[in-house]
Amino acid sequence: MEKILERHERGIEIHTGNWTLEYNRLKEKVELLQRNHRHYLGEDLDSLSLKELQNLEKQIDTALELIRERKNHLMYQSISELQIKIKEKEKEKEKALAQPALLDQQDHGPNASSFLLPQPPLPCLNISYQEEDPEARRNELDLTLEPIYSCHLGCFGT
Repeated sequence: MEKILERHERGIEIHTGNWTLEYNRLKEKVELLQRNHRHYLGEDLDSLSLKELQNLEKQIDTALELIRERKNHLMYQSISELQIKIKEKEKEKEKALAQPALLDQQDHGPNASSFLLPQPPLPCLNISYQEEDPEARRNELDLTLEPIYSCHLGCFGT
């Protein structure tokens, strides 16, 4: 019986020793992850060598590329969804404009003269942004106050 108890105690010691090793290994891993996290945040960089700083910069650049790719993908996906919605709305609008004309023709018959002329289709809506030269915009609209001002000079004499 005593031998059995001794073997049992040795087994517990071996098992406990494994847990201690595992604990120390996991503790070191957590410390490494925390140190890397601080480095990614730009903290505690003084202890890094030039090569380590270059590796860190490369990792951050790679991560930034992935982030930008994902952002661009989501933006293009959103734009295509909005374009589909615009086309659907245009079709609905065309149908809505066509229905009153059909109802008028049915009410008045084919011999009645129609005072409504068919309207040309609406232009396609393109959403974009283009920065304009303010001078070109002013010239295009040709909004000046000189003729009005010169007209009123004689009217408001003192």
